[in-house]
Amino acid sequence: MLSQLMVLFGFFSLVLILIYWINRAVVLFDQLIADGQSAGVFLEFTALSLPSVMRLALPLAAFAAAVYVTNRMSTESELTVVQATGYSPFRLARPVLYFGIIVALMMSALMHFLVPMSAARLADRQAEIAQNITARLLTEGQFLEPINGVTFYIRDITPAGELQDIFLSDTRSDAEQVTYTATKAFLVRDNDTIQLVMLDGMVQTLRTENQRLFTTTFDDFAYNISDLIRQPRNRGRRDAYLFTWELLNPTPALEAETGRDAARLISLGHDRFSQSILGIVAALLGFSALMVGGYSRFGVWKQIIGAIFLIIVVKAVETTGLRIARSDPQLWMVAYLQSAVGFVMIWFLLFWAGRPYLFKRRIKEVAAP
Repeated sequence: MLSQLMVLFGFFSLVLILIYWINRAVVLFDQLIADGQSAGVFLEFTALSLPSVMRLALPLAAFAAAVYVTNRMSTESELTVVQATGYSPFRLARPVLYFGIIVALMMSALMHFLVPMSAARLADRQAEIAQNITARLLTEGQFLEPINGVTFYIRDITPAGELQDIFLSDTRSDAEQVTYTATKAFLVRDNDTIQLVMLDGMVQTLRTENQRLFTTTFDDFAYNISDLIRQPRNRGRRDAYLFTWELLNPTPALEAETGRDAARLISLGHDRFSQSILGIVAALLGFSALMVGGYSRFGVWKQIIGAIFLIIVVKAVETTGLRIARSDPQLWMVAYLQSAVGFVMIWFLLFWAGRPYLFKRRIKEVAAP
């Protein structure tokens, strides 16, 4: 049973990761390729986003694998035969528990190490891309609109960094529209500003009020393009980039750096442990829900719907628990509320599965005169 669970877990993990990854890749493709980035940068960004995708997919894959394997064994009467030999539902749940522990170890590696490291690296690379003027603004042979109302075009860029045949249109003002053209130009950094120095060009100014056009030729002209390049502000680390030990032991300096209070940081640290335990809960919940009711030639579709409903309840409890834990550092234990509720559900379902006629007897006793 454990081997079947692992095989199906690998299959469902692959499917779910691909679904999440494709959705993420489409967004990254639009952002990076539109900014003139190469396919290598696109692949690097998608690889760095995979750990975050995997942490979402693994618990769902564990739940789906447990439901599928239990449903197949129940349909083929394997579970019925094994139970007839004296195995209780709690004993049958042992391989599912081992499977859940394996998933929890995978989730622990993701939550405590891979996700923070990849998120921090992704943020660094995004900052580098945002500061790369050539990638953001200097693209040959394309009309770019770095901000609303400004259109920029460069015919060619020489190996020496000379921009040839420049076109710059600025229509941000309602009173006038200004167009700059030049045969060549250079980018010059002056302290915190970036100047586009154009040589041998012309300025055309169109007054919108009377539609009069004024032209001025120049030998050299400097245009401040700092506003066209969205330079990111230097900010401290986000809470998602921190390792779990730092989250569980926040200092005033760390609170100031992340902009989060101690309660939020501590609750996030414990939530990582809770997310790891969710791998066990998801697997056992999918198994125990299908054990209720026993064999039926009509299948166990009712139990499957019930299992899906219960996992939704567990996720809803997770949201409530986190909201409470973020209000007070002393309430960090509430972050494990979803795990506690999940294990209570599992115990009750397995207890019920071992006594299938428990509630039916009670109903008959109440109905008897």
